Amino acid sequence: MTSSYLIAATLAMAAVTFITRAIPALIPQKLMDQPWLHRLNESLPLSVLVLLVLTSISYQNLSLATAINSAELHLVLAQIGALVLVLSIYHISRQLLVSMVVGIAALNGLLWLFDRFLN
Repeated sequence: MTSSYLIAATLAMAAVTFITRAIPALIPQKLMDQPWLHRLNESLPLSVLVLLVLTSISYQNLSLATAINSAELHLVLAQIGALVLVLSIYHISRQLLVSMVVGIAALNGLLWLFDRFLN
């Protein structure tokens, strides 16, 4: 990669970020009060959170023959447990930051429990 490519990529990312931040201020308020836009605003954080967590679950080397005491199985189970907890906490509290902190803590706690008691 050349330095001109990196500069162009950085400027493009800055432009896209600026445009996405500026669009709500530039759109007339009449268009911003649409009911479908309010529904999208309510459901989008949870949808993005679910997609991010689902794409981060790693199960590439997991097979049933070696899954009984494998570290891969423990990792997948801990990730699924943390995902369920994150979704539950977000559904109850509607606080994205709290859900993320609980998810990180749950993932680390479950991995610690699996390592301590199952190995």
